[in-house]
Amino acid sequence: MDNWKKLPGCQHITSTECNFSSVKLKNVYEKIELRIRAEKGNNTSQWHEVKPFIPFQKAQIGPLDVHLEAEDKAIIINISPPGTKDSIMWAMDHSSFMYSLVIWKNSSRLEERTETVYSRDKIYKLSPETTYCLKVKAELRSPRRVGLYSPVYCINTTEKHKVPAPENIQIDAENQVYVLKWDYAYENTTFRAQWSHEFLKRIPGSHSDKWKQIPNCEDVKTTHCVIPQNVFPEGIHRIRVQASNGNNTSFWSEEKIFNTEMKTIIFPPVISMKSINDDSLHVSIGAPKESENKSVNQLYPLIYEVIFRENTSNAERKVVEKRTDFTFPNLKPLTVYCVKARALTENDKWNKSSVFSDTVCEKTKPGNTSKTWLIAGICTSLFSIIVAIYVVKVLLRCINYVFFPSSKPPSTVDEYFSEPPVRNLLLSTSEERTERCSIIENANTLTVIEETNPTDEDHKKYNSQTSQDSGNYSNEDENSGSKISEELLQQETV
Repeated sequence: MDNWKKLPGCQHITSTECNFSSVKLKNVYEKIELRIRAEKGNNTSQWHEVKPFIPFQKAQIGPLDVHLEAEDKAIIINISPPGTKDSIMWAMDHSSFMYSLVIWKNSSRLEERTETVYSRDKIYKLSPETTYCLKVKAELRSPRRVGLYSPVYCINTTEKHKVPAPENIQIDAENQVYVLKWDYAYENTTFRAQWSHEFLKRIPGSHSDKWKQIPNCEDVKTTHCVIPQNVFPEGIHRIRVQASNGNNTSFWSEEKIFNTEMKTIIFPPVISMKSINDDSLHVSIGAPKESENKSVNQLYPLIYEVIFRENTSNAERKVVEKRTDFTFPNLKPLTVYCVKARALTENDKWNKSSVFSDTVCEKTKPGNTSKTWLIAGICTSLFSIIVAIYVVKVLLRCINYVFFPSSKPPSTVDEYFSEPPVRNLLLSTSEERTERCSIIENANTLTVIEETNPTDEDHKKYNSQTSQDSGNYSNEDENSGSKISEELLQQETV
């Protein structure tokens, strides 16, 4: 009971309410207990204790103080955060406040538009020499708290500036650089561009000295400039452009928010494929390479989409995995297969992907069946060659035997063959067969009659009884016939 203290602003009041906002509380997040009593003269009532409460939870965000500055097509707004300079009520929440602004032309309130702004911000897309009115309220998102609107403030925009500000600021990533572009309709103008961290917008106050000049974008005469990627640290930034014509300069353009992660290019991966066996191929995915043969550093995890197909078919097999090694089984032996892949961001909120890599093709190894057929084919070919050689050799021998016969055997050997030579049977002739006879005029005579092949050109046709008439037998034949007769006579005598 000794810890009770008098509450300033709530002593000896005649109304049924009091305001103690001026009290400097040490901790607005601790519970406070209050008690009240009534007094009349020397008489007092008993103390009535009020339900304990936490000041921060009960505090109301009051109306804001707003300061305005005019340009020809924009209004600069400066908002004082809720709370007083020495107050600790909102001291920890200054950077957490968001401000909702309602603006309209003073001549027509039907064209109201609502925007979310920071404590120091700029309202664009206005008309020169026009009166605009606005009001602002503060909001806390956690815990959810909505303040009261400020009073209505009005201001006139200036006349159109001599040097217009650049418009339609864009920044794109190309290869390893950023390209900053803007629109401008007038010639003989130079430009410069600056950047600043986005988080500075959340900190109350002016941060005009925190803007930095962008390399390669100072005093340029074109409506674009190329920026190395290493100029910007990873994160969200703001970019603005200003035009100059002699000694005259334009207002700064509308600020463009730029997220390095969103603008970073994802390069296609490098693919290698090799055959493991007759029915499997192994695919490896590697990081893309720069011209200096260094891996390109990606800012976020990637997954890979792999498209696999047979070279002669349009049917595709698609695989989406985070791993970089793939094996495709159950393939055909000695068949060409092709593969290509692209990289995707693992986080769907970025929704970025690379183009597809170059297509790589590889042929599977021969299978066991193919080897068996190959061996069988080789054996069949060898056997066929041997048979062909043998057949050719036999044909050559027959041809030589028929068309190129050997020399005539001796007559003594030839007599003992009762059959005509085989070679003569192979040739047909129209000549008649003749008989050769030898007659020995003795008491005991033996007549030898030998049939000869009428087609043999080397034999002579004659008859011993008509030899004188024919006149076409040789002495050699006659002598050989006489010798044979004598030998037969000698054998008979014996």
